[in-house]
Amino acid sequence: MAVDRDATLAKLSQLSSATLRHTPRQTYTVGDRIEERAASHPDRIFLFSEDRRVTYGEFNEAANRVAHAAREAGLRRGDTAALLMQNRPEFLSSWAGLAKLGVTTALLNTHARGDPLRHALAETGARVLLAGGECLANAASLGDGNWRLLVHRDAAEPVDLPAGAADWTGTLARMPDENPDRAVRAGLVAGDDLFHIFTSGTTGLPKAARLSHMRYLGVGDGMSAVAGYGPEDVIYCVLPLYHGAGGMVVVSCALSQGAAVALRRSFSASRFWDDVRRYGVTGFQYVGEICRYLLSQPASDRDRDHGLRVMMGAGLGADIWEDFQRRFGVERILEGWSSTEANTSLINLDDRVGSCGRIPFANLHNGRLVRYDVEAGAHPRDAQGRMIECEAGEVGEFIGMIPDLPDSGAGRFEGYTSAEATERKILRGVFTEGDAWYRSGDLLRRDEDDYFYFVDRIGDSYRWKSENVSTQEVAEAVGGFPGLEVANVYGVKVPGHEGRAGMAALVFRRPEGFDGRAFFTYTATRLPGYAAPVFVRLSREADITATFKLRKIDLQREGYAPRTVADPLYVRDEAVRAYVPLTAESLARVGLPPFEPDR
Repeated sequence: MAVDRDATLAKLSQLSSATLRHTPRQTYTVGDRIEERAASHPDRIFLFSEDRRVTYGEFNEAANRVAHAAREAGLRRGDTAALLMQNRPEFLSSWAGLAKLGVTTALLNTHARGDPLRHALAETGARVLLAGGECLANAASLGDGNWRLLVHRDAAEPVDLPAGAADWTGTLARMPDENPDRAVRAGLVAGDDLFHIFTSGTTGLPKAARLSHMRYLGVGDGMSAVAGYGPEDVIYCVLPLYHGAGGMVVVSCALSQGAAVALRRSFSASRFWDDVRRYGVTGFQYVGEICRYLLSQPASDRDRDHGLRVMMGAGLGADIWEDFQRRFGVERILEGWSSTEANTSLINLDDRVGSCGRIPFANLHNGRLVRYDVEAGAHPRDAQGRMIECEAGEVGEFIGMIPDLPDSGAGRFEGYTSAEATERKILRGVFTEGDAWYRSGDLLRRDEDDYFYFVDRIGDSYRWKSENVSTQEVAEAVGGFPGLEVANVYGVKVPGHEGRAGMAALVFRRPEGFDGRAFFTYTATRLPGYAAPVFVRLSREADITATFKLRKIDLQREGYAPRTVADPLYVRDEAVRAYVPLTAESLARVGLPPFEPDR
């Protein structure tokens, strides 16, 4: 049963009023917030990191040393410095110190090397690369270039400095720890860039999204309000700090309330609940795949022995939502939809299983769902040339209106460092002449009560037998098959056939025990025939990005060719009602040609 629309609106109003209290032209920025927190409660813990405890006062002093050192190095307001470091306290004090000068920090993926890393530096115009000692191999892959390398040593991993690199750790040690004079950031306003954060890049080189001080402050105030965070909370962060979910949402919420962050270098399913108990964790920022990993762990009589009460995130599938909540006893799950660069968002504050949010009154929200033709790759338009809003039950692309409000953050699209990339994300003349809308690239569906449900990324959905297939919905449908840990579903080209056939890369706890007949029966009872995977690949591990998004592009290129795929392959055989080993004979029997890789 749907929650009363006015009740939903009241909760959403709490979020929007907290978020929109910050404006583009205000002079109060993130550096000011850090100094305020340190002044009001210097001895309160801000960071738990393994055996380290860092107070707000200590964190501010560390950021101050960075600010003084960066100024000595010639960095000034409006410059950009790149940061390449794993999840450790120095990551946060590095960008915080730069923010106190009005320097933008480009947050680099710690898995990037060579060309992708050079691309990132070029996209942001950074001339200084601040690298953790643990990431020196990545930095070395850059070769020579027009940038300075400053190395922040990691006490846990001693390294020798490469030729030409500066010892940043030594420089910081001789710097003063008092707040820099606010005059060093004179002219900085909240609408200026705090970060450049790179999109996940599941299909190509990522773009650098611009993220302002205003957005950072607003997200922290708004999301902590709806999560009910306060000074005594501890928010667990296993997501990489160079990404929006971990680096922006978690840390900004803690700074907003004077709360603590429990920081882990990388996610560990086996250590997760031990960490939750060890640090007194009360809040957690998730992505859906993490929840699947946790649910696949052996059950324990301590599964509910913890203080975690609220989780925020995206991608928690309806197929595991209730099982997860029932097993682990987490009181509140706030599933949402947005992206680092999006100017619109959704959040489920009504406990509607499977939904990523609700728009109770359309006139009070800048988001709309418009029809999108997956096969044509275009938005259908009416006789007047305008886009068409989706009816309840229809799947379409979610878009966000970009208003002309220079003094407000409402609906503001901050774009990318590339003007061309920014313009490609804007739709014009959508409903009226001259209007502008951000296109998300995501397909959603809404129901009669105006709850929204994520369906797929445009490009991930495919068409087979004249039907549109959502990889997300197929993955959720097969996700409960016994022993299955991860299902990565995608479409592959089939020579001589229109569209793409479904293929599922499956990761099992015991892949040698895969039962093709049982899997056929399972899919047949949960999916229409056109949506059931035509091919199955038994993968040793999931191909995922560092932000726990399933990567598909390489799997699509490899297709179902046995000579190029080392993993066991199966094909769906309707005649015997089973997935059978893929051979030339079995392909011929089901009427499919061999796969021809793109050259």
